[in-house]
Amino acid sequence: MIQASLGKKSRVFDVTRYGAVPNGATETSSAFLAAWRDACAHPGNATFLVPNGTFFLGPVTFEGPCHNKHSPRVTIRGILKAPSRLSSFPTSTWIVFRKLHGLNLTGETDTTTLDGQGAKAWALGSSDKKNKPLNRPISLKFAHVSNGAIRNIGLLNSKNFHMSFSHCKDIVVDGVKITAPWNSPNTDGIHISGSTNIRITSSTIGVGDDCISIGPGTTNISIVNVMCGPGHGISIGSLGKYPKEKNVRGITVENCTINGTQNGVRVKTWPGSPPSMAANLTFQDIVMINVSNPIVIDQEYCPNHTCLNYKPSRVKLRNIHFRNIKGTYRTKSAVTLVCSSRVACENIEIVNVKLNHTTEENPLTPSFKVKGTLEGLQILV
Repeated sequence: MIQASLGKKSRVFDVTRYGAVPNGATETSSAFLAAWRDACAHPGNATFLVPNGTFFLGPVTFEGPCHNKHSPRVTIRGILKAPSRLSSFPTSTWIVFRKLHGLNLTGETDTTTLDGQGAKAWALGSSDKKNKPLNRPISLKFAHVSNGAIRNIGLLNSKNFHMSFSHCKDIVVDGVKITAPWNSPNTDGIHISGSTNIRITSSTIGVGDDCISIGPGTTNISIVNVMCGPGHGISIGSLGKYPKEKNVRGITVENCTINGTQNGVRVKTWPGSPPSMAANLTFQDIVMINVSNPIVIDQEYCPNHTCLNYKPSRVKLRNIHFRNIKGTYRTKSAVTLVCSSRVACENIEIVNVKLNHTTEENPLTPSFKVKGTLEGLQILV
């Protein structure tokens, strides 16, 4: 074991002391995992350190539980570069933190970058020559992590989602910058599923898909002061694609700016879905700048028209609030409400929405497109 002391019980586990070479070419996953094993087993306060420099890193999983069931602090100062070839990834992830309590992952705003090097993967399309879906890895995944914080890191050009949370709770994401081209496929900025009590704040996300997407079984999520664009906006869903999905409740999006995106704030469910519910969703104090579809409820969501079942969605939407939303849009409808004809949207509130079309010849008041069944629609513009 190679260590540098910070005190009687504190240790820093620097990956370069385990053989990681910061030249951007030498594969470093073995050194990273060796440093992690020692940091995880250390009986005192431990810091897993990636210093300045560029590290070529293959797929890795940093797994707990660690000593005393508490994660080492993780500090990343340099640049991590993923392999560009999909054949380098036996699973659908690049960097995973799993089964950890108290994870504190911190970077430096100007230097820390996780570069997924996704361009070659995007060019391959969605499936191989045998029409089998390609396995594109998520850049940074957190699974079964609790009481954690992710601060001041950058993610760039992921092959798939940039960051995802699965079965996590009590997490703060702050000061994150996520970047990919507007036409990069399925490069969601942050995806959350099966998780609770997650707060995303003071972050900038511009990607080729949803800036932030909320999946099934997610509750008590707060998205505050996020700059979104380019991309597909901030989405609840898609929901209802698979059987036995758990409900979504308590999602708040506020004080955000959405710029040049395909959608603004959106709730999307699949047609023919099994029964579930999304309730208590609030979108408020939001600025839209040249957004195609600022406010969307779409219960006939079916990308690429691939659905075999066009029966009505059975995802119940209840208590959805759009408040104090202003800015500009560039399509015919500022507000699109496509609700299910099977289970009505219930208690939809649209209050103080001031969206102007980007061309002078169109009306300055927002236009509405409504379809399906609604119970309790309140519009105060």
